[in-house]
Amino acid sequence: MADARRDPPRASARAVLAALAAGPADDVVTLRSMMEGLGGSLFGMLLFIATLPAFLPIPGVAGALSGPLVSLVGLQLLVLMRRPWLPRMVASRGPRRGTLARFEQRISPWLARLERLVRPRLPGMIDHPAATFVTGLLLVLLGVLLALPIPFTNYVFGVLLLGYAFALLERDGALMLVAWCAGLAAIAVFGAAGGTLGVLAIDWIMPGR
Repeated sequence: MADARRDPPRASARAVLAALAAGPADDVVTLRSMMEGLGGSLFGMLLFIATLPAFLPIPGVAGALSGPLVSLVGLQLLVLMRRPWLPRMVASRGPRRGTLARFEQRISPWLARLERLVRPRLPGMIDHPAATFVTGLLLVLLGVLLALPIPFTNYVFGVLLLGYAFALLERDGALMLVAWCAGLAAIAVFGAAGGTLGVLAIDWIMPGR
């Protein structure tokens, strides 16, 4: 029974994004509706959705939207939650279908290429509680960095976080291992560039302390 719950049918991120983008351009697609009825890894799909705002060409706003959502996903993995949870205020918000459609047109060719490379392997890197803890911790830290006003980093973090999302969605432990290494490097480089990550996080959470 546990295995049946763990491995429901998976939908590719590209197919789900195309389905979400289909419809009237002015319709608002809430995060709650995005999560309803999705197969595969709900955490992977929620992380994929949380990463999308990072690609908006709006400095400051993109990271402020995406960063906290990424950290929320990471925190839930960190405490080994079985299913993702969203606050009601967050779950009731989301982008318009027209925005999703424009994004889908730009990113779909890249997603198609990536989908040809990923496959289920090294399941321990996905399923083991210690691995889930490490993934959650790195996502919390990367989400904090993404939310901070560090110039020219939104796309860098966005691509990196898509790696985590695809590793979870496709149960690709090898890709997750690569994402861990890249995440540690990003935390070291960008955390050091703006001071220590701890100081940045405190300033972000408690401005003017």
